Amino acid sequence: MSAFSLPLSGLAASSELLNVIANNLANLNTDGYKDEGLSFGDLFNQMQGVSGNGDPIQVGTGVSVNGETSNFANGTISGTGIASNMALQGNGFFVVEGANGQESFTRDGNFTVNANGQLCTQDGQLVVGYPAANGVVSTSTALGPINVNQAANIPAVATSNFSMTTNLSASAKVGDTFSSPLTVYDSLGTSHVLTVTYTNTGANAWSYNITVPGADVGATSPQTVSSGTMSFDSSGNLTSPTSPITGISISGLSDGAATMNLSWNLNGSGTTPTVTQQDATSATSATTQNGYGVGTLTGYSVLPDGTVQGEFSNNQTMALGQVAVAGFANVQGLTQVGNNDYAATFASGAAVIGQAEAGGNGAIVGGAVEESNVNLSAEFANMIVAQQGYEANAKALTTMDQVSQATIQMIQ
Repeated sequence: MSAFSLPLSGLAASSELLNVIANNLANLNTDGYKDEGLSFGDLFNQMQGVSGNGDPIQVGTGVSVNGETSNFANGTISGTGIASNMALQGNGFFVVEGANGQESFTRDGNFTVNANGQLCTQDGQLVVGYPAANGVVSTSTALGPINVNQAANIPAVATSNFSMTTNLSASAKVGDTFSSPLTVYDSLGTSHVLTVTYTNTGANAWSYNITVPGADVGATSPQTVSSGTMSFDSSGNLTSPTSPITGISISGLSDGAATMNLSWNLNGSGTTPTVTQQDATSATSATTQNGYGVGTLTGYSVLPDGTVQGEFSNNQTMALGQVAVAGFANVQGLTQVGNNDYAATFASGAAVIGQAEAGGNGAIVGGAVEESNVNLSAEFANMIVAQQGYEANAKALTTMDQVSQATIQMIQ
């Protein structure tokens, strides 16, 4: 009987659905895995004729699998504390490259670092992105591996500007002094401690003297590198000199560094002077300067836009690269190639590669992974439905077999 093909198609469809459900459950703990489902469609209906009013009389010939769909909703974020791990929330895929140079795409951000200091997947594929030179990311260059050890050291930057938040006591007597130290750096990264000494010279009037240790410039005693006077109004606000004080020069440094030319910014980052004269104890509450010594790479972190930011021993940060993120016109058209990877197809369209938090792409959470989005309760419910469908089709097949046997017995 040709009717045997109907329940057989139902058995095949239910069996295929059970396979998909089993695969979902098997990948319950697979980072970045996306839950899958099947859609079904009826087969071509055979025309048996028409009814008395002209309506068609048709009999279906079974069911077939129409397609497989993946649920690309975000999985739960799980913090790992591992700097190389990343979780992508929102649209997009990480771009990885195999040994043959073939690009593929993944949501599994359980990355590690290989022997060359490059970010890679657990099976060795390289995580690619935009390179950085001297801390500047170039998004116009070709994608390449992200090396988190490429800048083991960050060169020194000589101090050229400094600021001090200081109050000088309005109760000070003529001749009273107050000193504040300030650490600055030369072109070789060597630190030097300048001392700014304030001396009261009268009502609302002070002098200042900036010295550098004699040993730093080949002398036996501290050397003055700048001096001058300061005046305050009746409210304790600095009226002169105006910001900034320039011409502070330190030459002949013992370590052979270049001459330092410093500027004292009396207004800090705003327009209000940071040196005041109030009836309070003379004190310096804060100092800032824009130089630093040589620093070694101590770690790195991943910012929401995918920038891998190196952290150095001199408290400086510098971009080491930026992880690329790929988007597709039709994510359902991607094909799975194993190891949590997807490949582009004609149906998905070519990958549109850019950065996280741009062009509709999601944001990256560093030090975390995206867990599977499989819903255990939903899968168990789907399993019961698929099992019942399988049993129903099996019963229909058994019934048809019994009918067939009865028919044969009638002929005999």
